Amino acid sequence: MTHQEIQVLLDDRYRRYDQPSFIAPDPISLPHRFSRRQDVEISGLFAALLAWGKRSIILNKGRELLARMDDAPYDFVRHHQDADLRRLEQFCHRTFCDTDLLYFVHWLSWYYGQHDSLEDAFLNGATQRERLENFHNLFFSLPDAPERTRKHVATPARNSACKRVNMYLRWMVRRDEYGVDFGLWTRLSPADLVCPLDVHVERVARRLGLLRRKQTDWQAATELTDNLRQFDAHDPVKYDFALFGLGIDEKF
Repeated sequence: MTHQEIQVLLDDRYRRYDQPSFIAPDPISLPHRFSRRQDVEISGLFAALLAWGKRSIILNKGRELLARMDDAPYDFVRHHQDADLRRLEQFCHRTFCDTDLLYFVHWLSWYYGQHDSLEDAFLNGATQRERLENFHNLFFSLPDAPERTRKHVATPARNSACKRVNMYLRWMVRRDEYGVDFGLWTRLSPADLVCPLDVHVERVARRLGLLRRKQTDWQAATELTDNLRQFDAHDPVKYDFALFGLGIDEKF
């Protein structure tokens, strides 16, 4: 396909898939249950970082987790008592279990005691790589951070593609005219976002010649994003909808 044909295809599929109908079967439906900024941020963080495996299972586990927090995640992390934390025991989704969850809640409680929005945690750095590395360092800066929990928050410092963190940032930052992404955060630019690189997006991107690096790592994610910037420099990750839809719905 020519460069122009690829752009026509991606623009068409972006308009097709970036629609309210995208929300219900996707993990983004979990933060869409809330209107309070902090509830959206916290439920979105959990939904994104739990997003591996079948989407139906991800949604079920996300709903279970939020129910254990009385479907009020901000109030829970800010005002829970020690006895309330027992409700989180024995929660597990794949390798994310109660030890990890309890640290997440502990960190969120500490963080929101000093900040009004999680956006502040992603602002430290001149590049997106630096911002994600600094977020990871901040997240594990508390003295009781379990070593096992580090694998659940990816960082470019380990050359991870950071798929779930990049997806979370897409949700929070993109100003989406169709109402799927939230656009809650205004101090980060959609132009700086990196495309979430999951198996469906990767497969389609390779078939279209938008990704040539063999490894699935941070360099691959930035290579794909740089190529998507040729089609829209201000909002390259909007094409995540197109690539994902082509991969999962159309088996492109």
